[in-house]
Amino acid sequence: GHFEPSEHPDFVEIDSIYADRAGMYVRRDVYDAFIRMHDAAEEQGIDLVIRSAARNFEYQKGIWERKWTGVTKIENGKDASLAYPDPKDRALAILKYSSMPGTSRHHWGTDIDLNAFENSWFEEGEGKLVYDFLIKHAEEYGFCQPYTPKGEKRTDGYEEEKWHWTYMPVSTILTNKAAEVLRDSMISGFQGAEAAVPIGVVEKYILGIDPACL
Repeated sequence: GHFEPSEHPDFVEIDSIYADRAGMYVRRDVYDAFIRMHDAAEEQGIDLVIRSAARNFEYQKGIWERKWTGVTKIENGKDASLAYPDPKDRALAILKYSSMPGTSRHHWGTDIDLNAFENSWFEEGEGKLVYDFLIKHAEEYGFCQPYTPKGEKRTDGYEEEKWHWTYMPVSTILTNKAAEVLRDSMISGFQGAEAAVPIGVVEKYILGIDPACL
């Protein structure tokens, strides 16, 4: 994640007609696939909106450290710095929905967040139409939901994220590469990094995705 997407030749800025704000970037091949999926959804009266895309190390560090220090509250309005004085416990609480810098799939430019950041939004009305379309058609365009409900197939990792979709033609290669070369001891450069090793963040979080996305 130590790069600037706007300066990388493989990345392209997302047009504002597909996103909720300007200035977001994604891999060019991911963008082309998303546009095809977006247009197919639009024909059915469904609007797919990118809410988040590529995030480099510094961006992710900001998200993580704001939660680590309590500036941004975590679930149920908790200040993690007060609720979890032990670094491992605090990291695990934040890891329910946010990645440690250096471990996020958003570093790869292969993953996008769509429409809303609450699972409940996708369970009725417009949100259900969006999710039903994605479940039925996303694979046709190369996309897969990596963070499905935890259970027999997926025992570790982040909680379910109905909004998070990964572009498998590239992310599968990078997931396999991470399994091959990335080690917990390499995760560093931010507050709370010392928890990466005792948690086993590579095996449980980077690789803790739905098997269908491998």
